Amino acid sequence: MSDVRHVLVLPDRDTADEVAGEVTERFGVVQEPQLVRDALAGEDDAEDAQWLVVVEDPEARLDPVALDAFAAEYEGWLEAP
Repeated sequence: MSDVRHVLVLPDRDTADEVAGEVTERFGVVQEPQLVRDALAGEDDAEDAQWLVVVEDPEARLDPVALDAFAAEYEGWLEAP
C-alpha cells in the first residue's frame, strides 16, 4: 500500500498553525504536519495566500470525510487527491 498524503487548505497562517496542532490531537497523527504557503496564481500579496497543512498518512487510516469536516470547522477544506 502506498503512502497517503492529505492536504488541508486553510485561509491563513494562524488558522493553519491551529489546525496542524489540533489534527495531531484529534486524529492521532504521528508525524508532524507540514505547513506550506500556497500563493494564488499571479498574487504576491501574502493576504491572498492560502495555507496548506500536509498530513502524512502512511497506513491510510485517516478518514477523508472526517478530515474535510474538520477543515470546514476552520473555513477550509480537504483538497481532492
